[in-house]
Amino acid sequence: MNTVVDFQLANNDNLTQVRTQFEEEFGKMTYYMKPEPRPCFNKVCMSELHHLQSSLESMQGEVIANGKMNKANYLVLASDIPGIFNLGGDLSVFSELIRAKNREHLLSYAKLCVNNVWTFYDMKAPVTTISLVQGQAMGGGFEAALAAHIMVAEKSALMGLPEVLFNLFPGMGALSFLSRKIGMPAAEKMVRSGKVYTGEELYQMSVVDVLAEDGQGEYALNNWIKKNHRSLNSFQAINRAKQRVSPLTLEELYEVTEIWVDAALRLDERNLKVMERLVKAQNAKIGSDVTAIEAKQTA
Repeated sequence: MNTVVDFQLANNDNLTQVRTQFEEEFGKMTYYMKPEPRPCFNKVCMSELHHLQSSLESMQGEVIANGKMNKANYLVLASDIPGIFNLGGDLSVFSELIRAKNREHLLSYAKLCVNNVWTFYDMKAPVTTISLVQGQAMGGGFEAALAAHIMVAEKSALMGLPEVLFNLFPGMGALSFLSRKIGMPAAEKMVRSGKVYTGEELYQMSVVDVLAEDGQGEYALNNWIKKNHRSLNSFQAINRAKQRVSPLTLEELYEVTEIWVDAALRLDERNLKVMERLVKAQNAKIGSDVTAIEAKQTA
């Protein structure tokens, strides 16, 4: 019988925007994102994710759950917010830093994004990373999902790179990950178009690895694990070989991010107003008292 336990690494009692869960049967660790006030990658959410991932990596996938040592064979990135995986970068912070011409802080934010996707992609432990996309994954949310070794998505999940709408591009891994999956011409076409794709469309393009019926994402993920668990060592070795044949480096991601930061600082007021309209649309989507939550976080 599979035992499910809420799990936290030592000294993580104060996690506020990530919920962790460990299932013993196959060694599945899941990090459920629940960022506030918007379902996007703010610094708190990213810092918690990076700390958890780095700790799991340093422990070579070993975790303590139910008072005993267990092996985490799989690390799943999912969402606690119905209908939304993640809406990407914190555009309200972007616009504020761009107006202030604060390159240092904008680059610091961008590098934190990169550190997260890199650890998920290049986990230096025998742990297979999986993204479970249910609902919307936009911009940086899509990039985070792409960083996984396996992407599971429901048919009607929506994924896209809307940065061109405000005259920018996705600078935290989209071109690097997509080009290695589907080739640079197709990757560039996706980035330039700003088009939103369904999970089914991306499965046909070989971007999504496992396609699930709507509402069955968790089931499809667990089914994939059950079918592939016996050959896990082989899968992980082949995945490492793929990464060696078509290598990606942290330096590449950092250099692309530098390009992104410089491009962001060139945005004009019209571009920033488009960005702010997207923030308002995100606020309306979740229907929460965003002002009150932000005031509490900065108090």
